[in-house]
Amino acid sequence: MKILIAGAGEVGFELSKVLSEERHDVTVMDKTQQCLQKVIDNLDVLTVEGNATSPNALVNAGAKEADMMVACTSVDEVNIIACMMAKRLGVKTAIARVRNDELSQKDAPVTPSELGIDVLIHPEESAATEIHQLIKRASASDIVPLAEGRMQLVGIRVEKGAPVINRTLRELALEYRGSAYRIVAISRRGTTILPTGKNRIMALDHIFVLTKTEGIEILSKATGHTNEKIRRIMIAGGNEVGRILARKLSADDQKWDIKLIEPNKEAATETANELRDILVLHGNATDPNLLAVEGIQEMDAFISVTDDEESNIISALMAKHLEVKKTVALVSKSQYVPLSQTIGIDSIVNVKASATDEIHRNIRQGTILMVKALHGIDAEIIEVIASENCSILDKTIKSVHFPHGMIIGAIINDGDVEVATGDSVIRKGDRVIIFVQPHVIQKVEEIFND
Repeated sequence: MKILIAGAGEVGFELSKVLSEERHDVTVMDKTQQCLQKVIDNLDVLTVEGNATSPNALVNAGAKEADMMVACTSVDEVNIIACMMAKRLGVKTAIARVRNDELSQKDAPVTPSELGIDVLIHPEESAATEIHQLIKRASASDIVPLAEGRMQLVGIRVEKGAPVINRTLRELALEYRGSAYRIVAISRRGTTILPTGKNRIMALDHIFVLTKTEGIEILSKATGHTNEKIRRIMIAGGNEVGRILARKLSADDQKWDIKLIEPNKEAATETANELRDILVLHGNATDPNLLAVEGIQEMDAFISVTDDEESNIISALMAKHLEVKKTVALVSKSQYVPLSQTIGIDSIVNVKASATDEIHRNIRQGTILMVKALHGIDAEIIEVIASENCSILDKTIKSVHFPHGMIIGAIINDGDVEVATGDSVIRKGDRVIIFVQPHVIQKVEEIFND
């Protein structure tokens, strides 16, 4: 597929990297040569210097021949205009990253399609949704709901003294044979391990487990976590992510006790007027005195989502030092993600990775329904449909030689969810959940839509 990406920032760079690895024909345009230089130095893609709001620049970048345009600059208006013009130039699918949620509202006077936008991406909404899921599962560092919520991919750290330490996966399968789960990956000191039955679980491993929703409590206990409930939450940052998160929490059946701290006085007043059922405070969330006065030591969760990612990390570390059970920090630089658990933060949410995931899901073609990159690990979780051309139909998983870097995790057949074993059989129309490393994605597509 020929894809034109407008914007060589972090979202554009990460998206270009993944798509070029999958052998798409990618062109990246940006008005700043400095941004393009990073792409030139690191990726095997074409680059064009130019303004995405210029028709001539779009033509020079190959918009007339492109199958898809992805506008992911830092300016909403540029992304909207770029998509409008690209559509007029013949681009089949136009995707725009837009932070303002006006266009996505049901009663919006102008719809995205009327502006020539086929898919509207709202990364702040995605990030807030991810944090919302993490708060509901206190022990998890990552949560990806699957199969309409009946199954989840859970990332969780193995605490010192946990029952599973120094046990092989084969031993654990025998001990927990009544539980439906599958360990699909282990992150150990920055290395991604695709486990077999012989691999042992070590203290401080970060494991990724596919499990039915009802099995999460057993998983938490096995990895050394207590199932303490979260009730009192402090949110640092009344920006868009903070407000969306606060709205989601306020709408829950569970009644949370929420405090939100916003350093900008006008923004704090605006947030307080909008969210009447939470306590909004004006102050600096990195101020230890303010946190102490507002009772941070009594909080169950501390969520830092300000626009300053370094402050988010510092605030979350301070909260962890004060023994807050759950800490989450919002970042935009991907290099901060692997450090999160090493330095003691429970979860890192990357708002730009959320945008990349959303865009990526819409770029995938054919049988692939869902794509989600995993924090701090070189892998993705994807969901595919076994088409009639699938080369492994009606075969047991253990009889198929899969490429290294791919693990079948679960199978969904007519609404029934099954954690995959060696005896599982994939049939036509099944939805299959797969853990896969990026370099194997193309082979997965070939297997399931041969």
